[in-house]
Amino acid sequence: MPRMHCMEAAVRILEDEGVDLIFGIPGANINSFYRALQTSTKIRHVTVRHEEAGSHMAEGWARATGNVGVCVGTSGPAGTNFITGLYSALSDSIPIIAITGQHLRAFQGKEGFQAVDIHEIARPVCKRTYYVRDASNVPYVFREAFRIAREGRPGPVLIDLPIDVQQGEVDYDPAIDRRLPFLVPPPDRRQVRRAVEMILDAKKPILLVGGGALLAGASDAAVKLAEHLQLPVCNTGMGKGAVPYDHRLYAGEVGIQTMTRAGNHVFLQSDLVLAVGCRFADRHTGKIDVYLKDRKFIHVDIEPTQIGRIIPTELGIVSDARLALEAMLEVAREMMPAKAPTAFAQEALRAKLSMHRRWDHDAVPIKPQRVFKEMHEFFDDDTYYVTCIGLYQIWSGQFQRINKPGHYHYCGGAGPLGWDLPAAMGFKLAKPLATVVNITGDYSIQFCGEEMATAVEYDIPVLVVIINNGNLSLIRQNQKYAHNNLRLGVDLWYGGEKKLVDFVAWAQAYGAWGERVVAIEQIKPALRRALASGKPAIVDIMVDPDEDCAMGQSLEAIREFDAVVDLPVDTEAVFKQRAVVGAPSR
Repeated sequence: MPRMHCMEAAVRILEDEGVDLIFGIPGANINSFYRALQTSTKIRHVTVRHEEAGSHMAEGWARATGNVGVCVGTSGPAGTNFITGLYSALSDSIPIIAITGQHLRAFQGKEGFQAVDIHEIARPVCKRTYYVRDASNVPYVFREAFRIAREGRPGPVLIDLPIDVQQGEVDYDPAIDRRLPFLVPPPDRRQVRRAVEMILDAKKPILLVGGGALLAGASDAAVKLAEHLQLPVCNTGMGKGAVPYDHRLYAGEVGIQTMTRAGNHVFLQSDLVLAVGCRFADRHTGKIDVYLKDRKFIHVDIEPTQIGRIIPTELGIVSDARLALEAMLEVAREMMPAKAPTAFAQEALRAKLSMHRRWDHDAVPIKPQRVFKEMHEFFDDDTYYVTCIGLYQIWSGQFQRINKPGHYHYCGGAGPLGWDLPAAMGFKLAKPLATVVNITGDYSIQFCGEEMATAVEYDIPVLVVIINNGNLSLIRQNQKYAHNNLRLGVDLWYGGEKKLVDFVAWAQAYGAWGERVVAIEQIKPALRRALASGKPAIVDIMVDPDEDCAMGQSLEAIREFDAVVDLPVDTEAVFKQRAVVGAPSR
């Protein structure tokens, strides 16, 4: 058996697990790992400006590739800086591994310099954490970390490596090592048949797809099942794009913030919900009594503890989402031929095509809604979007129309400001030929904005679109309506002249492209010039600072702040034409 440094064994395992990019910052207590990493001909390293950003880049890379993302840092504050990224990955079921250096084993519990018990600190926000006590354990720990990150509901793992362990040797032969297998559970056939029977017995059943459906690659199976059974399809925020917006059976998004009028309307009309890969987060469900009223639930999820955890479930199926939907389709085809369009399917289509919020405003300052109309007309369906948390993200969820799975990403559970820029960079590195657009706000961009230097250094030409209203608009709106017109700590203007950060100069200081937009007719030309620059770019769009966004406490009580549009639609004619509803021309 060959004898080698244990960190060399770790690097060989990373290579074999398909890792070709690592995001991190070297330090004294992790340099033994870096010494081994420099021998790799397969793995590139991106030096980030902040460890939190490195964890978000690893998450973006993982979302883009479907593989496990990896971030690396030294001991102490490097590990604690990873915590937000680990929490985000856990919430959104994204597989990443954080590798941290650690002080000598003898200094644990003795307040050594940068010696913190990150293994215990990270435990609540990880699927598993390891404090490696012996070099001989390194190969198995690294292999098992990848298995755990992938298996079941994906998520983060942390490996903490004391510096004296890193310097040890191990008997290890890469030629006879291999990845650890992991379970992809199929559904129980009896439960599948019962689910199809329940759908056929219902008067107004719908298919609700969540983020788990996207992670499982279940989009094609979802479309085929919906077509065979004529199920209107809704999505949660994390499931956006799982079924094309233009498909005639796609009804809309359900929620109390990121949602469409039609999505909520169709959900509230339903009597049975086939929920696939959903965790029923509170920003999706709103008031539970309204969400549950007069409807039954079939819940498909790979994680057993999710079944019945929030929503009482008539039938729970523990299974990989794609395998479950494929099995349902097979059983449905055995039981009956494809159904003709139902009255409810036509009602759902009518709702989608007729129930809209306005986005054609011509007002000055620019209305945020109009920005999304301009972007919809400018970008094609191959564009990837990454956004974060705030009113800009809620408007994005309400107005953006996504036609390809995996082309829309946001931090759905943890909601850390600043997540989006580094995540978009990780995404762009994984898909260098794609157009990757980061939609963000003037406050959020400042959380991990230092990574613009990383983007310039490594030539990562992401396009950042700032919806700039000069305040913490989601919190401003909450203060206004929930706290009697309170307005405290939310305005970002400063100085006697009410100045704002000059993001154009800020971008240029890093060597990136920057342009400010103050009029509607400037939006598309600015986007065009930004892409043509070939650089990381910021288009800073100044919008109405006091515009409010539709939202509410329950699905049936969404407060609208603008005129809504209801158009007559001949759904029968649409159904006779083809399987999809064409998108507006660009």
